[in-house]
Parts: sequence; structure tokens; C-alpha cells
Amino acid sequence: MNEFKIINDYFKVLSKNNPAAKNLNDDVFHDKNTGLVVSVDTYNSDIHFKSFDHPHYIIKKIIRSSLSDLICKGVVPKYYFLSGGGNKKIFTKKNLSLISKSLKDEQKKYSIVIGGGDTVYSKIPSFSVTVIGFSKKIVERNSAKLSDDIYVTGNIGDSYLGLKFIKKQKSFSKKLEKYFINKYYCPDIPYNFSKKLPIFANTSIDVSDGLISDMERLINNQRLSFELNVNNIPISSNLKSYLNKNNLMKEKFVFYGDDYQILFTSSKKNRKLIKSIANKMSQKVTIIGEINNNYKKNTLLLNNKSLKLSKYKGYLHKF
Repeated sequence: MNEFKIINDYFKVLSKNNPAAKNLNDDVFHDKNTGLVVSVDTYNSDIHFKSFDHPHYIIKKIIRSSLSDLICKGVVPKYYFLSGGGNKKIFTKKNLSLISKSLKDEQKKYSIVIGGGDTVYSKIPSFSVTVIGFSKKIVERNSAKLSDDIYVTGNIGDSYLGLKFIKKQKSFSKKLEKYFINKYYCPDIPYNFSKKLPIFANTSIDVSDGLISDMERLINNQRLSFELNVNNIPISSNLKSYLNKNNLMKEKFVFYGDDYQILFTSSKKNRKLIKSIANKMSQKVTIIGEINNNYKKNTLLLNNKSLKLSKYKGYLHKF
């Protein structure tokens, strides 16, 4: 079974009398009465990070990935709770000092404070993060409108190549390797831009498991479909250079997640507004497709030719 079948078959029924749980089909819990917004994420060694050789970078990735669940809803994170599992080889004084320093840096960068947590013995490094914010309104999933533009913030694909370098599956100049590895560990989450999302976004999600997979989840309960254009997917100049020098195809690098950018839809009438806000914030925002009414006929285009979506699915937890 995969993670979504487990949720649908065994746990969704438990939330039927709790509208704040969103039928367990969104990134967050949202209580409209109190404005409480909560997300929970768990990270395990060999699944979410290759090793624990760089704990100061790993904890940054964990925190930013967790904050991403709230900011993609247009919610400002305020508190986080951190639980960690490890042993004396993992929780050494050196590692704990590095983790503490990184947490202090992230708290300052994103104006968050720790609220508590837990520590347990574990043979492998494991962390669980709960993030809390407050907002009367969030940008829901499954609220796309027909003919909406599909947008994504920032660049896509840097993190995936960074992971390839970490796994020693790719090689390049030390300077560029450092750039891509840093993008894997320290994603540029669009924190400030996200505050404006409720003004213009109809629906949104963060790009964690991959563009195709996350786009499918974004509209999974709607009788709509999407069309994405590979040529329009934004990539960094460094990734473009790497692809050109190695004669590699763009579509092999932009669908595999860990980008933690915001994927959202908005009416075409908002194009000028979004462009104006993005320019003022120096935030890269790109239209990469459109919502259409060909139910279950999602399309991926490259040079006006359709690609097979199943080849470009992102990550899926299987049990």
C-alpha cells in the first residue's frame, strides 16, 4: 500500500466529524473558529536524508520543509515543536551544538520560536516537526477554477541535482556541486511572497514530492485536469548550464520534488497583480500551465508534443 491508500482506507473515516481536518486531504489542520493552523511532518534517515554527516544542514532542511506546509497555505508560521530520535553516536555534544545553532538561525530568519518537543532513543536519526500558525483564512486544496493559470514560485530542479551529487551519482565542478547541494539542504522557501497568496490564489500546495504528483493532489477531488508545459518550468542559470554542458534533457530533472516552492492557481485576471507583487518582492513567479475541464486527461507538453505523465511521477511512500 502507499501512504494515500492507508489514509483513505483506515484514517479518513475518523475525521468525518471534524471539518478542520479537511478530510485528511490537505497540508494542514485549520480551525476556522480559532484560526489555528497545524501541520506535522516526520523525517527518517535514508528516506529524507542520506546520512547524518551534516546535522546542521539536515536540521535546516527539516525545518524549512515543515514551514513550507503552512506558507503554501498563505499562513505565517509562529511556533514549532521538534521531536528527535537518536543514540549517543547521533546525539553527540558536537552534533547537538550544530543542531542548536542551526535552529537559532532558522528561528531568526523565519520569526519562529520553539514550543517544545520530545527526545527518544533510536538506532537511526529521526525527527518529527509540528508547526503552528494562526489565520482565519487559508488557501485550500481542490479549489481550482476552470481556465486558471498554474503558477510556481522560484526555480525547480536544483534540489534534485543536489541529491544526485550527495549520492555521488553525478559530478561537476566543486563550485557548482556546492551550489546544488546547498539548494537541497537549504531550499529557498518563498516566505514573504506566501503572505500575499490569499489575495489571488484559488488553490495551492508546496512542491515536495514532484510537480506532477503534487499537481494531481492539488485537484484530486475536482472534475478538472491540468496541462503543464515543460518549456515554461523555471530553472536556475546553474541548472541550465549543467544541462547544456552535459547534453541532458530538462524533463529528467524537474519532476522529482524537494523544491519546496509554491504551486498555485489563479484567475487570468490576476496576472498583472501577481507580477506586480512578485516584482516588488523580487520573487520569481512563473506560469507553467492551465486548468482545463478534460477530467482525468492531465497533459504534459514538451515542444507541443505530449509526454507520458507516468514517466515523471515524483516520490511516493510505499509500505
